[in-house]
Amino acid sequence: MTLAADELTLERAWLTDLEDEAIHIIREVGGQFERPVVLFSGGKDSIVMLHLAIKAFWPARLPFAVMHVDTGHNFPEVIEYRDRHLGRLGVRLVVASVQDSIDRGRVHETPGQSRNPLQTVTLLDAIAENRFDAVLGGGRRDEEKARAKERVFSVRDDFGQWDPRNQRPELWDLYNGRHRPGEHVRVFPLSNWTELDVWSYIEREGIEVPSIYYAHERAVFDRDGMLMAVTDWTPPRDGETVRSEWVRYRTVGDATCTGAVSSVAQDVSAVISETAASTVSERGASRADDRASEAAMEDRKRQGYF
Repeated sequence: MTLAADELTLERAWLTDLEDEAIHIIREVGGQFERPVVLFSGGKDSIVMLHLAIKAFWPARLPFAVMHVDTGHNFPEVIEYRDRHLGRLGVRLVVASVQDSIDRGRVHETPGQSRNPLQTVTLLDAIAENRFDAVLGGGRRDEEKARAKERVFSVRDDFGQWDPRNQRPELWDLYNGRHRPGEHVRVFPLSNWTELDVWSYIEREGIEVPSIYYAHERAVFDRDGMLMAVTDWTPPRDGETVRSEWVRYRTVGDATCTGAVSSVAQDVSAVISETAASTVSERGASRADDRASEAAMEDRKRQGYF
């Protein structure tokens, strides 16, 4: 067997190990909780997590609801994909709207600023209203320092807050979902995956993702070291020059704080090659909300952000 064949065999075995671990975690949720929900943003991680959840219970239908916390400032390609993909799967979609939270006075929008921080209140309200006791998300430990601190089962108190100093041991893949009334548990089945693992799995499984993950020509401008798309919510400011460039998105979030990267990768194999060569995580390269401070993500997670 050649070296290349050996490496391919090892890669396939590694992906299978990751898949088995994630399915085990998801089934643990099904066995320990009464009202779980899968968070779905239309991003690659949540797409893979939903794919795994469906596999975990096949041929039965997915026994969990699916929830999207919608800022109202999403890329249209992502919303089109969400509605089409979830409609095809036949799952129950709950849309928690930041705009509704603004209209009800639960949060207050600052003109010209991202709605991303406002998602926390919307998320916690939706969890309480629907009485969800387990919330599955696609967070990975390689994304950001605060996410590297998380356990797979992460308890949130009755205010939805996270205490990184008060977490349970998870020896021998044993997960403790015990929680008091009013508390809930965040669950991260992709904790041990990397961005490269996610893309390799997408290739192996033939999973469709939104078109903006692949290189396309788009009107962009430079802002704070990122390539921002021209949208209704991100018009160029004085001195910002718009140009047409071939770009793709490494992560999908609110359009006001998510930057593109220059790219010619128009298919999965090309994206995998680019990802393997990258030395910066996708959040570090293209998420403005993580640049507010060294502890920006941890501060938000303590308040209830995912």
